[in-house]
Amino acid sequence: MQLTGAVAVVTGAGRGIGAATTRLLVRRGATVVALGHRADEIEAITAETGATPLVADVRDPDHARLAMDIAVRRHGRLDAVVANAGIGHYGDVAEMSTERIDDLVATNVRAPMLLARAALPSMLEQRRGALVFVTSIAGILLVPHESVYSASKAALEAFAGALRQEVRGNGVTVSTVLPGVVDTGFFDDRGAAYQRERPRPQPPERVAKAIVRAVERGDDRLVVPPWFRLPIAVRGAAPGLYERLARRFG
Repeated sequence: MQLTGAVAVVTGAGRGIGAATTRLLVRRGATVVALGHRADEIEAITAETGATPLVADVRDPDHARLAMDIAVRRHGRLDAVVANAGIGHYGDVAEMSTERIDDLVATNVRAPMLLARAALPSMLEQRRGALVFVTSIAGILLVPHESVYSASKAALEAFAGALRQEVRGNGVTVSTVLPGVVDTGFFDDRGAAYQRERPRPQPPERVAKAIVRAVERGDDRLVVPPWFRLPIAVRGAAPGLYERLARRFG
């Protein structure tokens, strides 16, 4: 996809990976509808980039329709959706509230599904579009004490894989981008700071580059950083061995 003149929706655009992606898309010539739930953050990124602001909570089912309406009504088309908004949680499942589980599922799973449903009619009609879902290494490797988060990202990976087959041949690409540890406010929000020495947190701009590449080229899956493909391969080929290594080395 040629980004010059393209119209994209980015969720979670107020900070971290979403803000970095918004900046990069605008630099590449795209028009961005920047969606986030904090007005101050969205005002800041739109003032910086010229993106079109949309303050909305992705847990609200209407957010997807609003985003698509703004893209098409104000800019005449919709070419790409980056479903980036997500939340984490650290702690044992036995101690999680029902409300917290619902929030993770609504934000990490239902919201991207609703975005895809809202975006696909216009993309299929114009036979051109890119859907990019930001998942996580945790959705493949599965992280103890982050069970619900891991499950939500695994569900999003499964959804994207099935949807990719569903729209194949219609000019619409479906990609997932799997970040490892990223230097954002994610760990503060999940309830526990990141304390491991390895792997070191990477800048959100690195993930944004992968997201923009997925929009442009339609890659099925991009892992950031790429070396995480090794443990993913080990877990896929020999899950018992992977679990023994994970227990030993953490």
